[in-house]
Amino acid sequence: MGGKVKAMAPVEEVDVAAARYEPLVLRAPRLTGFSLRAFVWLLESPLLGPLVTSVLKKQNNMTQMLQHTVIPDRPMFFPEFPPQEPEKGVVILGEDREPVERVEEALQCLTPYDPSGRFTSSSDEKNPFLYWKIRDFAHAYRSGITTPSAVVEHVIAGVEEWNNKKPPMPMLIYFDADDLRKQADASTKRFAQGSPISVLDGIFFAIKDDIDCFPYPSKSATTFFDKIRPVEKDAVLVARLRKCGVIFIGKANMHELGIGVTGNNPNYGTVRNPHSIDRYTGASSSGPAALVSSGLCSAAIGTDAGGSVRIPSSLCGIVGLKTTFGRTDMTGMLCNAGTAAVASPLTASVEDSMLVYSALAGCRPMDKLTLRPLPLCVPNLVSSENNDILQSVKVGKYTEWFHDVSDIEISNTCEDALSLLRNTFGCQIEEIILPELLEMRTAHLVTIGSEGFCQLNAHYQEGRRTEMTLDTRGSLALFGSFTSADYVASQRLRRRMMYYHMEAFKKVDVIATPTTGITAPRIPPSALKGESDYIVSAKLMQFIVAGNLLGFPAITVPVGHDKQGLPIGLQLIGRPWGEASLLRVASAVEELCLKRRNRPSTFYDILKT
Repeated sequence: MGGKVKAMAPVEEVDVAAARYEPLVLRAPRLTGFSLRAFVWLLESPLLGPLVTSVLKKQNNMTQMLQHTVIPDRPMFFPEFPPQEPEKGVVILGEDREPVERVEEALQCLTPYDPSGRFTSSSDEKNPFLYWKIRDFAHAYRSGITTPSAVVEHVIAGVEEWNNKKPPMPMLIYFDADDLRKQADASTKRFAQGSPISVLDGIFFAIKDDIDCFPYPSKSATTFFDKIRPVEKDAVLVARLRKCGVIFIGKANMHELGIGVTGNNPNYGTVRNPHSIDRYTGASSSGPAALVSSGLCSAAIGTDAGGSVRIPSSLCGIVGLKTTFGRTDMTGMLCNAGTAAVASPLTASVEDSMLVYSALAGCRPMDKLTLRPLPLCVPNLVSSENNDILQSVKVGKYTEWFHDVSDIEISNTCEDALSLLRNTFGCQIEEIILPELLEMRTAHLVTIGSEGFCQLNAHYQEGRRTEMTLDTRGSLALFGSFTSADYVASQRLRRRMMYYHMEAFKKVDVIATPTTGITAPRIPPSALKGESDYIVSAKLMQFIVAGNLLGFPAITVPVGHDKQGLPIGLQLIGRPWGEASLLRVASAVEELCLKRRNRPSTFYDILKT
């Protein structure tokens, strides 16, 4: 029988103040080896599969939520943003301008660059570990300290060393040392002639394997996708970066098809966390995060439909910016047809994130019509009003949710960062309530699962299913069990979540949470040939859903580490099109927490001077 029917009140009539926080209690087995293979066989069985998925969904309250609940609100099939006020203290870059011009404009908004001490001091208590920034490379090239052709040899040596470790830790799926040297040589010649293209000229970038970067293939970490979808040209945002003189080191490893948040990949090997090689990086942008964290490149471009930029950035101790839905052009990517995914930068610092963002951002023409974005802009960090704006910032925190983590050390570290922000700049920390967070998680899973299954179903049905990893096949079998009614119910919930969050944004400017509910999980030896662990995945995704289901911009900033030395990230969620405000607050948080960053145990100093 169907069970008792529940009726929700229309969202405008909900008493938010009376809402109670409900922690997630997930019921699912952790599986590897034979048990995983047997479980996937059951899920894919025409006879037994529907029974197994039905039990899973009932055990986790999905059936009650989606099929036995009356949701009176209209569905929202993609993020519908209410009109927003322009941000304060910003410089408008203009989407129609060339990427080089936008980068130069953003460069002028950063605090003046001072190279003194950057090239002479070593890490100690007085001089904490600092990553090289994009401006450090630009200074070294322009002043003749080194060249891109010299640096590229350190990059190649580092990649080869990482690949030859035991066990192998391949951060790149496609890597061509000769092509890399050619790119570096061209950049070196530009500097020798006194005509570098931009501050990004000669800067090393990695591109996630679901983004086209010609002439490299795009496999999305499968063994087959490049055979059915040849790459003919750069993705739009890759082309924008190439115009700025960026050097692409190759296609970065990832969780197969982006369906997973640990980084486990039996096809090419599981990427290891540079802070502890027996730990996962997080995913699905696992390779991009590891490459930036280890120092082998300054920036990487990933995609994020379920935390895939923010989760690995947090676990690897770097900065991950997730842009507003529609802010970046997704043309030339494998995940370009959904209503949650964006492409965004992973960088070693907030200022680098700001520079890269200024180069790659820009809507598709159709998104300008449907989403009505605010102008592309960045914070003016050298403005005399910068501190006044920071003082006026109100940060929202839902305390019960904030502290729902596996180890209180995570939320306490994030709480300390917010206290520093308040005590230093005068920001206000305001208590907020966000109802129906469990419903939001379910709506997100059904939304991205259904959209992903729809995009892959033709290949799935034509025999490619058996070429996929077991955990991918298990996830797709679950996604394929969602009905059209489940999808519409999820979009009704999406509208409710948008209402609750936009009501909160009437009181606060940003919402703060830990980025993940756990630090980097250990890689069990039994997992290297495949693993399904929905409980770990749920803990990693504990705080990321609003950025994707509702399309809000968000950023993770490293604010410390746990007692095992594993990084902890603070997430800031902003209003629609509010990237500039996020970058301003994130820059302040980063400055306050610099001394709390650890040097990764595996780190390559490619700017050896």
